[in-house]
Parts: sequence; C-alpha cells; structure tokens
Amino acid sequence: MSRPFVKTLVNEASHTFRASGPFAYHYARGKLGYDTIFHEMLRRGLLPEGGRYLDLGCGQGSLFAWLLAARRLHDKGQWPQDWAPAPAPEQLHGIELMPKDVERAAQAFGPAHPVVRIEQGDMNAADFGHADAVLILDALHYFSHEQQRDVLTRIRAALRPGGVFLTRVGDASAGLTYRICNGVDRLVTYVRGHRLPQLYCRSVKDWVAELERLGFAVETQPMSGKKPFANVMLVCRVPH
Repeated sequence: MSRPFVKTLVNEASHTFRASGPFAYHYARGKLGYDTIFHEMLRRGLLPEGGRYLDLGCGQGSLFAWLLAARRLHDKGQWPQDWAPAPAPEQLHGIELMPKDVERAAQAFGPAHPVVRIEQGDMNAADFGHADAVLILDALHYFSHEQQRDVLTRIRAALRPGGVFLTRVGDASAGLTYRICNGVDRLVTYVRGHRLPQLYCRSVKDWVAELERLGFAVETQPMSGKKPFANVMLVCRVPH
C-alpha cells in the first residue's frame, strides 16, 4: 500500500473537520491514518460504486469525509492504479447516538451538504429505509444479543439485492488478543466521556452463523493491522 498516497488522502479527509475544532480534526487524522479498515475498504473496492450508504453509529462522520476525499482525488487523477476505483455514493446517511458527535459533524459538513446527512438517533429504533451499503464499525457489541439480532434483521431488510453490509467485530474466541481489544475499547469509551458499557460479544463463528441465517453471503478477514487485537472484518453480501 502506498503510504505517500494514504497520507495525502488522510490530509484531504481530515481537513473537513478543521471547522469542528482541534479534537475533531486530530481524532479524524488518527482514526483515518491508522485504522486499517478504512484503507482496505477502498483498496479492495468493498463498497458499491454508487447509491445510498447508511453508517450506523457514524460518530462525527469520519467515514463520510474519507469517502468524499477519495472521490475528489480519484476525479483529479491522483489515485493508485492498484486500488479499485473510488466509489461515488449519491447519499451518505449517518445515524449517531451521541449529540456531541452530531454537532461536530454539522460543523464539518454544514447544514445543507448535497450528499451528507447525519442525524441524532438510536440505531435500535431508527428507520433504516433502503440502502445499497450499510456499515457498523465496532459498535454491535454494545447491544444485547436480542438487539443485535433485531438490528441485523432490519439491515438485511433495508439492503437492496447486490447490497453489502460491512462491519467489524471482536472475535470472542481469540483469547489474549481479544481481552486486549476489549480493554482498549473500554479505555477509549471512558476517555471520550461515556460510561463504561456492558459488552455482548460473540465468536466470529457465531457472528457468521447469525448473518448466514439472515441470507447473507459472508467473507471474513482479520482487520487489526499491526495491533495485537482480535478484530475481524465481515463483508456480508445480499445475493442478486
């Protein structure tokens, strides 16, 4: 992977959050610069070429800034030849529970962005509508198993044929690396000013079984980068 290009992309995307203040800007730089899943979803072309994307638990909208920056660089001809073409979503819709993150997103994207819409809400109650891609990154384990099942069922119903659900989970069967991952998760949650959550985790085998029961075709890939974590990306596709 071309590190100079990734640095250019991170600079382009994180600049979106200058208007939201130092915390939002540096958080975006750290998240987008060092979290492997953002790089891999573009390099491998895991998302549809266009359509409506729904990000559940979207935070301040860092993913949306990443995707928009990618498209700008692609259109300028500044794109690696060994990467899949950058997607061009028609709508980026985010749902985020924490009001502070929604406020940072509003400052970053403005009140009338032609593509981005981020609203405050709970994914356990929100209307998902229809989508071509749905993403949940590192959030499902905060919900009970019953809530997980309900959210996944509604995601499957929202996705059009050929759509994709992309998520990352911790593998509860991974031993020490999973315990490290859980500890870091709790620490980050505390530092960001939230109460320490009860976590509802599963093994990757259980996640895959649940998703296949709903009719997804599931691909798994380790997604911790060089960190000693137990993160796994699940690419879940709806058959045509």
